[in-house]
Amino acid sequence: MADHTDHTGCAGSRTDFEVYVHVPFCLRRCGYCDFNTYTAPDLGGGASRGNYANTVIREMELVRAWQEDHGIEEPAASTVFFGGGTPTVLSAADLTAILGAVRRIWGLAPGAEITTEANPDTVDEAYVAELADGGFTRISFGMQSAVPHVLRTLDRTHTPANVEAGVRAADKAGLWSSVDLIYGAPGESLDDWRTSVRTAIDLGVDHISAYALTVEPTTKMGRQIAAGLIPRPDDDDEAAKYEIADELFSEAGLRWYEISNWARPGFESRHNLGYWRNVDWAGLGPGAHSHYNGAGSAGRGLRSWDIAHPRMWGTAIRSGKVPWADDESIDAEADIEEFVMLAVRLREGLALADLVRRLRNDRGMDERVAAGIAGDIARRADDEGLAEVTDGRMIPTLKGRLLNDTLIEEMLEAIDAA
Repeated sequence: MADHTDHTGCAGSRTDFEVYVHVPFCLRRCGYCDFNTYTAPDLGGGASRGNYANTVIREMELVRAWQEDHGIEEPAASTVFFGGGTPTVLSAADLTAILGAVRRIWGLAPGAEITTEANPDTVDEAYVAELADGGFTRISFGMQSAVPHVLRTLDRTHTPANVEAGVRAADKAGLWSSVDLIYGAPGESLDDWRTSVRTAIDLGVDHISAYALTVEPTTKMGRQIAAGLIPRPDDDDEAAKYEIADELFSEAGLRWYEISNWARPGFESRHNLGYWRNVDWAGLGPGAHSHYNGAGSAGRGLRSWDIAHPRMWGTAIRSGKVPWADDESIDAEADIEEFVMLAVRLREGLALADLVRRLRNDRGMDERVAAGIAGDIARRADDEGLAEVTDGRMIPTLKGRLLNDTLIEEMLEAIDAA
């Protein structure tokens, strides 16, 4: 098992390195999903389920060569996360082979956190045991709801019993497990949502994510809403459901550590915390994004993203190319915007001293001017009840979490007006 030390109180090291593996395959595409996923088992061009693991491993080798060519030396990976899509439509042997390649190419830090997402329909006790034997430490189940009619609206194929069976298999194998919930589905009542939250808590997991349903117009659900067949998600309804979740999770001993995530202390997702703390990561697989601090023309960072279509992605890899669709250097404006947007999503909050430093470095401000702006931002957020300042950190309140976009917008407007 990994060393799951509680890292939520620290700033996050810029030397940390994470690996994300995108698996674009699903058995069925959910009506609300706009992720880069495909239901066909064979997309051609080296992007079939059968040879996907080998193609990802080849991408790792190409990315590592690119890092060496650009003088980027990363430490051993502190976390590895398999997302999708549905990673568990691949065999457990394929997932552990990919993990083995990460270990060979970059190394795994002692106590590394290794997670895969899973559709409860795609795993059984033997599959989960094989993951544990292969080095995985966490499994995140896509539960979404415990109410059958809500699951049908979301086009989910699993049942609540599948979720419980998956969690019990993880318990038996010694894996930590998490469940994801979605609130705001058309036709979901407040009582439906309470049922889902309480069912998730009763599973005994130590980590739960809860996301508001967002609907893109190009999805099946988006088209149904446009045609007037089902109602559009309501902001007030989603806010009420967020408050219900936060209250019930807190009563059960799960504290929020990021706007959409709750965990018992020490069970936070270290991989996701790495994103919000802006560490380095390599993204592998069609459409996956990567991020490197200190790279790029300005030295502030480099962001890249893989070719989205699996066939074109696989073709690039077979030709010996890193399969990026494009990349961009992070400029001064983007650097400070990302710092603000990421920090005020977290329970650890935004360190005002770090904001002052970035205003000096990114905007060339005098120390006293920068400190004055940071202080004004904190006071305004406090006056509006959006954040509290504790030990030099600006931490969003419940209202600030519900109105996080407003909090971020006001902060950036104050910075831009300076």
